[in-house]
Amino acid sequence: MSERKVLNKYFPPDFDPSLIPRRRGPKNSQQVVRLMAPFSMRCNTCGEYIYKGKKFNARKETVDGEDYYGIKIFRFYIKCTLCSAEITFKTDPKNTDYSAEHGASRNFEPWREERVVEEEDRLARLEEEENNPMKALENRTVDAKREMDILDALQDIRARNARNERVGQASDLVSRMAGEEEETEEEKERRLAEEEDEMLVREVFSKVSIPALLSGSSAAADSSGDSPTNPSSSQLVTVKRKADDVEPDLRSLLPESTRVVLDAKSLGAPLAKKSKSNLANKLGIKIAKKGKVAV
Repeated sequence: MSERKVLNKYFPPDFDPSLIPRRRGPKNSQQVVRLMAPFSMRCNTCGEYIYKGKKFNARKETVDGEDYYGIKIFRFYIKCTLCSAEITFKTDPKNTDYSAEHGASRNFEPWREERVVEEEDRLARLEEEENNPMKALENRTVDAKREMDILDALQDIRARNARNERVGQASDLVSRMAGEEEETEEEKERRLAEEEDEMLVREVFSKVSIPALLSGSSAAADSSGDSPTNPSSSQLVTVKRKADDVEPDLRSLLPESTRVVLDAKSLGAPLAKKSKSNLANKLGIKIAKKGKVAV
């Protein structure tokens, strides 16, 4: 299937193109082409409207004896969609457009009339300026004044736009500053509320420093009865105050076992020591009578 799309053809070595017979056809033969209506038109036979862009199978031929600076002019034949009457139109290289020739009339297009009027006025003005130098000077003066008015109006528009932009930026800045002030007030209110909460907490709760000796002795009394290893350190304990703002006694905060230990220390009674046998049993060592240690 792909071979049929190949553009290169094979020519044998003995190929001679001059031996190919030429096809002789009429001098101005017509070609069948597919085109769209270049403008909206109305059939002169039945009054049918043909809109711009409608597709037709048309016949194309070259107009004999007509050209525009060497550019050929072509004629197209189409048929009305309702009565099949023949309609012809030609190309118009001068205006880069098409012109209706026979069988239909082109619909009115106001912009085409405006262009025609403008072109006629321009040509008349050029002709008048060539014959009257004073009129040319007056026209140039009027054109210069018109240009100055246009520039002034443009400058006013630019100044107005710049002023509106500055006003918009100022309003944005004011709104941003107002928002920052509101945020600052909210932060102040939040900070004051936090300070009030902190003061209330300080009134209700208080931190009391307990020596590590007491805390360690209490822990040892609770667990194994051994003494603490670092008696110089202290521990902070948060306690709740009473309603009359009188701090509680430190002794009342301690457990009962710690109070017993403190009473024993104050009376000078030595702490109860564990026997060596209990220690040896815990370590897995047997003590002999002769002073020999047996493991």
